[in-house]
Amino acid sequence: MHKRWPVLVLAAIMFTASALAAQSDWKARVAESIPLLGHRNWILIVDSAYPLQSSPGVETIETNASHLDVLRYVLGAINNSIHVRPLLYMDSELPFVPDDDAPGASAYRTQIARILAAYQIESIPHEKVISQINETSKAFHVLVLKTTMTIPYSSVFIRLDCKYWSADAERRLRSRMH
Repeated sequence: MHKRWPVLVLAAIMFTASALAAQSDWKARVAESIPLLGHRNWILIVDSAYPLQSSPGVETIETNASHLDVLRYVLGAINNSIHVRPLLYMDSELPFVPDDDAPGASAYRTQIARILAAYQIESIPHEKVISQINETSKAFHVLVLKTTMTIPYSSVFIRLDCKYWSADAERRLRSRMH
C-alpha cells in the first residue's frame, strides 16, 4: 500500500496543476481578448449545456469554473477597460424556471440579482438572443465562456458597447449631420 502513495500524490499534483492551468487559460484568454474587442462584440457566460456553435466568428472556451465566478471576472475585466462597457441580456425564461425542475434556480436568481444590481438587464426570449448572436457572429467576434452551471436559461449575454461614446452622443452627432 505504501508503494502506491507516491503515484497517488503525483496524480493528485498533476490533476491540481491541470485544473489550475485550465482556470488560468480562460482568464488569460479573456485578458487577451478585452483590448481587441469593441462595440458590437459579445461575451457570453453560459451554462454547461450551451451548444457549440459552428459560426466562424464564435470562439468557445470551456472554463470548468463556476458561472458566478466567471461572470464576476469578466465584468471586472470589462469595467477595468478604457474602451468598452457591458450591455447585459438574460433569458426571459429564467424567472419561470422552478426549483422542482432545476434545483437551485431560485437561489441562482437571488445571487445573480445581487451581482448585477448595478446594471440594467434586458430580458429577452432565449431563441431571440441566440438568433441575434448567430447573426452577429457573421461579422463580429463572439467569445463564449462555458461554465459548470446546470440551471437552464441561466446564461448572461454581454454585448459590448463603447465606453467613451454614448448612444445619446451618437444621436446628437447624427442629428447634426442631417
